[in-house]
Amino acid sequence: MKKIIIIFTSLFLATSSLAENFGVISIMYHRVGESKYPSTNVSPEMFKEHLRLIEESKIPYISPNDFKSYILGELKLDQRKILFTVDDAFKSFYDNAWPLLKEKKIPFILFVNTREINQKHSNYMNWDQIRELKNSGLVTIGGHSWSHDYFVNMKLEDIEKDIKQSQKDYERELKSISDIYAHTFGETNKDIINLLKKYNYKILFGQHSGVISLNENLSFLPRFSLNENYGKIERFKNILRAEPFNLKSYEPKVIMLNKENNPTNLKISFNEKVKGINCFDNSGGKWQNTKINFITSQDIELSFSAPFKPRRGRLNCTLPSSNKKIKWFGYQYSVLN
Repeated sequence: MKKIIIIFTSLFLATSSLAENFGVISIMYHRVGESKYPSTNVSPEMFKEHLRLIEESKIPYISPNDFKSYILGELKLDQRKILFTVDDAFKSFYDNAWPLLKEKKIPFILFVNTREINQKHSNYMNWDQIRELKNSGLVTIGGHSWSHDYFVNMKLEDIEKDIKQSQKDYERELKSISDIYAHTFGETNKDIINLLKKYNYKILFGQHSGVISLNENLSFLPRFSLNENYGKIERFKNILRAEPFNLKSYEPKVIMLNKENNPTNLKISFNEKVKGINCFDNSGGKWQNTKINFITSQDIELSFSAPFKPRRGRLNCTLPSSNKKIKWFGYQYSVLN
């Protein structure tokens, strides 16, 4: 099994002090009330129950602007917060979720891919509705490409054309371009990240589980993706118990796997003892316990039993914490054939 050691650089990891870091639980939705798309949908009843459980938990929402200040090291948190995010601007979200969020004054980020909106596709919001959300003062519009295509399989020059077109659309319709972006399908690589930074995107989100801390990768922030399966109530209760590990570093900083480096062992260092940590991965196409080698009480190396299957390789590590909380670290690989 190939091991690759890559020097840890500031390109990928935000700096942090060792002070207490409460972290941000970022949750992600797509559709509400479109049961024909179970992998990207939650029912209206499930959505309402999620909001009820958040209220019951007493964890406050964080506004997109405050989140930006936090992740850039300009704002300290005094407790865990929830960042609410929505991908793709589906009409069902506008119809079935937006009225509730507006009534409860819940701030969120809407990541908008623009092609279908320009084409007035019936499954998507229109620009008037997106402007309504933006003008409410609750919603920040984030970048999400023009086509929502599978970028890791595309030429960089074609990706650049796509990003430029989406920014033309934002400028024309919204009179502004955000510096927040969500990777399409949560999949990316180093070249795509560098391109997005060229177009002034500073804070980039993936779709892998985990709690955002100041030690996370600013170019690949985790979010808990919620759908009919992964939005079930017991799992959602566990998400609300989640807090970040006191992460020091992990290496290699590989986001994309191919025939040469699939799989690659992952070394993770913490600023705390992690005895009792459990990790699970979907290498070989099925979820299983990950083999953990304890180098020290604060440093582990994970090895995977088989190559990850295209298109996504996933990893989750959890550890019971104080006050019935769960420390949670997640990672995702983009996997090519």
